[in-house]
Amino acid sequence: MSKTADLIEQVDQYSAHHYHPLPIVIERAEGCWVHDVEGGKFMDMLSAYSALNHGHRHPRILEAMKKQLDKVTLTSRAFHNDQIGPFSEQLAKATGLGMSLPMNSGAEAVETALKLARKWGHVVKGIPKNTGEIIVCDGNFHGRTISIISFSTEPKYKGAFGPFTPGFKSIPYGDSDALAQAITPETAAFLVEPIQGEGGVIVPPEGYMKRVRELCDKHNVLLIADEIQTGLGRTGKMFCCEYDDVKPDILIMGKALGGGVYPISAISSEPELMLLFGKGEHGSTFGGNPLGCAVATEALRIIEDEGLVARSYETGEIFRARLSEMASPLIKEIRGRGLLIGVEIKEEYGPARPFCEALMSHQILCKETHESVLRFAPPLGFSADELDWAMERIEKVLKNAP
Repeated sequence: MSKTADLIEQVDQYSAHHYHPLPIVIERAEGCWVHDVEGGKFMDMLSAYSALNHGHRHPRILEAMKKQLDKVTLTSRAFHNDQIGPFSEQLAKATGLGMSLPMNSGAEAVETALKLARKWGHVVKGIPKNTGEIIVCDGNFHGRTISIISFSTEPKYKGAFGPFTPGFKSIPYGDSDALAQAITPETAAFLVEPIQGEGGVIVPPEGYMKRVRELCDKHNVLLIADEIQTGLGRTGKMFCCEYDDVKPDILIMGKALGGGVYPISAISSEPELMLLFGKGEHGSTFGGNPLGCAVATEALRIIEDEGLVARSYETGEIFRARLSEMASPLIKEIRGRGLLIGVEIKEEYGPARPFCEALMSHQILCKETHESVLRFAPPLGFSADELDWAMERIEKVLKNAP
């Protein structure tokens, strides 16, 4: 057997079968390029679900990490460290929100936001204890903890994992009238993705987030924006909510915050909300560790220094235009903003997975989502030459019906 087959067999024998990866084994990477164990070279157009906005192994991020590794990596929050302050200040500048609370994974950040919203609902809004409700959207994806899958509408994510956590109500995505009808005196918050990435790169109607902000203000409901996948330049704005000039009450971040080298997530809000967390009410051993904070601080600086937000917007506009110009009979719809792009395949041409496999044979790595959608999300520094290289291969796979 090949080295690839041997390594995949080893994974199949000793690791849980909870993913369905493409049959490639990557051993090194740089920028938007990866190399497999057979010596093949491929373009990464998934970016680890937007965790690699900076590209693989950005030299400044690696340098920040190496420098911190030589000093201290973990203190826990039992003591102060010299990195969490600079990180928190940098994040406040990026978000326009005064305080943050760092965790490790996106799901942890979502759970943190839910806890804060529930406490606010009871302590500030006056919702009777243990009755507060949080509204979510059909087709959402916010993680895979028990609480989070409790309000998923995807049967595959819920499976046989019940019983589920109560206190959530789901409404159609992109429908502000449905939100208006769903709000009750017990509603503490509305949790929403400005674009549903895992849901199929679903872009809501124009002005949706602005209308949502108005409804939340009118009814004294917190607006929680999950920008784990859409944030930090991915959609052509620093945060996708900016397309509607909206500032959420709680902003959730993760993925690219760690620069593709270290897991770190955070929520941001104004102090009057964040300070509702009392001492000992919430935390994490690794949350806010100096290594993660040093990496994230540099990751935020690079986005600004290298103009990655503008580059994402401009390249994304060209990318979607060129996909449209193909006039492929296979394509039902092209959706997205910036460099978060979904290409939906017409039902009669089958699921998207075989197209991902065909693209891999042409050195393009992407992944299907919701069966029929190809998701293209290259690193934000994606160049014009790299786009030309990619389009030549994408056209070979998608331009003509089989």
